[in-house]
Amino acid sequence: MTAKLIDGKAVAADLRAKVGDEVRRLTAQGIVPGLAVVLVGEDPASEVYVRNKTKATAEAGMRSFDHRLPATASQDEVIALVQKLNADPAVHGILVQIPLPPAIDPAAVITAIDPDKDVDGFHIVNVGRLASGLPAMVPCTPQGCIRLARHVHGSLAGLEAVVIGRSHIVGRPLVQLLLIEHATVTVAHSQTRDLPQVCRRGDIVFTAIGRAGLVRGDWIKPGATVIDIGINRVFSEDGKARLVGDVAFDEAKAHAGAITPVPGGVGPMTIACLLENTLKAACTAAGLSAPQL
Repeated sequence: MTAKLIDGKAVAADLRAKVGDEVRRLTAQGIVPGLAVVLVGEDPASEVYVRNKTKATAEAGMRSFDHRLPATASQDEVIALVQKLNADPAVHGILVQIPLPPAIDPAAVITAIDPDKDVDGFHIVNVGRLASGLPAMVPCTPQGCIRLARHVHGSLAGLEAVVIGRSHIVGRPLVQLLLIEHATVTVAHSQTRDLPQVCRRGDIVFTAIGRAGLVRGDWIKPGATVIDIGINRVFSEDGKARLVGDVAFDEAKAHAGAITPVPGGVGPMTIACLLENTLKAACTAAGLSAPQL
């Protein structure tokens, strides 16, 4: 068996095109969705990510508001900027890029964001809404994972899903989304006994642990779908770096029915879902129903 590759770039491009169509419809009504991104300091990975978000926002026909503060900025200064953006009617979505400098508490900054503008879905109000099955801003990466799983299976109802990882950013919200999809969910983590055997139960396996190649090929049930969320930088003997996932890809593709590559799988979906969240926030602010994309 050779697994079918799940092309995250293609699925993301389709979603971004739909978002762009809806943005044009809103713009014709005088509503231009706006996304504000706050970057504190000069983390190289964050710089690249913010640049990509800004480009994608412009391509979708949205307004982009980039705010850069020095690494020496205080927590009060960051929160003051967030509060200013909360009050700006041209800004529908606010994203504060993580990580923040050590002197700044990310929870305090996230709590300062208006929940209706929290396009990252990290505010405790949105976390609670999602856990309660209520409409909420949903974290972008888990949202993208669900879209990729649906791309393969259509309905996820009744499927057994194994989520390896329990972070607040990916694992936990992903579990809530899978429950909404009526999947049967097992959460595995660092204290799980016999992780390989647990993994073999999954019709769909989601990995979000940040350990290169931890999940071996023979952990995958024949024909299962593998959504690899991990992004790990590894170096060859000659010092060249490359990105790999949490799954031993070459081994797993001999067992799986479908699998995401790294890069090119989950990654492109994160920004596409960020644009979708910004569109939804703009609709909410205007008192309009958000489109089902």
